Amino acid sequence: MIKINNLADIFALKESVDLECKLASGNNGQGILPKEFWLTYSAFANTQGGEVFLVFEVFGIVNTQKVLDELWTSLNNRNKVSANLLREEDVRVIELDGKNIIHIHVPRSPRKTRPIYLKANPLIGTYKRLHSSDCLCNEETVRRMLAEQVEDSRDEALLENYTLDDLDRNSLKAYRQMFANRQPEHPWNSLEDKDFLRMLGAWRIDRDSNKQGLTRAGLLMFGQLVSIQEIFPNYMLDYQERFDNTIRWTDRITIDGMWSGNIFDFYRKTILKLIDQIKVPFVLEKDIRQDDTIVHQALREALVNTIVHADYTGRSSVLVIKYSDRFYFRNPGLMRIPLEIAIQGGESDCRNSYLHKIFRLIGLGEQAYSGIPKIYTGWQSQHKRMPVIEEQYELEQTIMTLYV
Repeated sequence: MIKINNLADIFALKESVDLECKLASGNNGQGILPKEFWLTYSAFANTQGGEVFLVFEVFGIVNTQKVLDELWTSLNNRNKVSANLLREEDVRVIELDGKNIIHIHVPRSPRKTRPIYLKANPLIGTYKRLHSSDCLCNEETVRRMLAEQVEDSRDEALLENYTLDDLDRNSLKAYRQMFANRQPEHPWNSLEDKDFLRMLGAWRIDRDSNKQGLTRAGLLMFGQLVSIQEIFPNYMLDYQERFDNTIRWTDRITIDGMWSGNIFDFYRKTILKLIDQIKVPFVLEKDIRQDDTIVHQALREALVNTIVHADYTGRSSVLVIKYSDRFYFRNPGLMRIPLEIAIQGGESDCRNSYLHKIFRLIGLGEQAYSGIPKIYTGWQSQHKRMPVIEEQYELEQTIMTLYV
C-alpha cells in the first residue's frame, strides 16, 4: 500500500509497472481528465492493476468534481472504453497541504472482461503495462486474450478429422494400465479405446453436427508429435538439468523424434528425473515402507500444474529445469486469477481443465482449487524457502521456482 502524507510524497513517487502519475490541470488550470489516462487504464486492467495519481504540479487540481464527472461518464461510454472496472471506493480525492490530488486504483480485469480496450476496437485499442510504459498490444496477443475470455477450458474443442490414428497407441496403453492399476474394478476398464477416451474428455461427439473426433486435450495428452504440431505450431516441451555452470545442460529431454513428444510421456519421463536422488526417510505404514514424501508430492504437483495451465497457442515452451539448488517450472501463458488468490486456494480457473481431469483420474494433480496451496505448504513444511511464482507479461509466461 502506497502511503501519501504530503505533496513531497507525491513528488517522490517513481512511475513503475503499477504506478502512474499524470498532470490533470487542463488549459485553464481548473482540472481535466488527461487523454493519456485511458491508455494507462487499459494497460493496468490487462496486466496486474495499478495506482494512478492525477496531479497539477504544486497547485493541485482546483475543480476535482469536473474531473470526476468526466471520469465516471467516460467509464460508462462503450465508445470510449470497453468496461468499467472501478467502484466508488477505487476513486478518492486526497487533500495534501491544502491541494487536491485524485487517486484512482485500477484493478486487474477478470478474465471474462479482458481485454479492456479503447475506441470500441480491441485490435487497435488494447494496451498492457510493461515496466513504466503503456504498450499497444499486437494482434496476436489480443486474439489470445479474446480466446481466453470466451473459452473456459482451452483444451475442450473438438478437432474435426483427427482420429485414433493421430494418437501414439503406446502412450494410451500405458495410461490405461495406470488407470486400471489404480482402479481395477472401474467399469471404464472394459471400454474400447474410443469410448474410454470419451469418458476422459479426450474424444467428443458434437450432437448438432454429429461430427466426432479428438479434443485438443486428447491430442495433447496422447497424440503423435506431427499431429500435435499441426494444431499447435509452437508446441515445445523441454526438461534440462543444469548442475555445471560451464555447460548449458548436463541432461535433457526435449522433442527430438526419439519418443512420442506428447504431454503424457513428457510427464512420465520428466518426473523420474525430478525426483531422482531425493532422500526418502525410513517410514513404515502398516509394515510397508513409504517411498513418497511431501517433496515428491510437491514436485509432482508443480509439474502437473505447469502442464495443465500452459497456453499451447503461445510462443514460449514448457520448460522445466533442475538445478543443484532449485527447481524451475515455466509455462506459456499468464495466470488466470491473481497470484494471491491462487496461493490462498478456494478458487480456480484452469486453462486446460480436461488435461487436469485426465491427470487426476490416475492420481496426479490436486482438486482444481488446492494445487498451488499444497505446493506452498508442503515445501515450507520441510523448512525450505518459500516458493516463488512470477508472471512475465512481456513474454506472456508464468514461472514457479522451488528452492532447495
